[in-house]
Amino acid sequence: MSTGEQAAIARARALGVLHAAAIGDRLVVRAHHGDGAQDALGDLVARTPDTVTIATRRGLVEVRLAEVVAAKPVPPPPAPRAPRR
Repeated sequence: MSTGEQAAIARARALGVLHAAAIGDRLVVRAHHGDGAQDALGDLVARTPDTVTIATRRGLVEVRLAEVVAAKPVPPPPAPRAPRR
């Protein structure tokens, strides 16, 4: 299987994950823009036919579906540690 075929399969799976995800699900989404990539880790807060919006620790990130190359559900963040004494 060629690299292009593998990338197409990964993209199709990612779009399937994003389509099946419910608002509030925790996801990581990777998108390519130009020469770089951007990862968004957080809760899915909105979805349109062309974009998904992820609430990350740094704020809302809108990701165009045309730029998505990977996505998967992730578990909730770990509980905060108790303060040291």
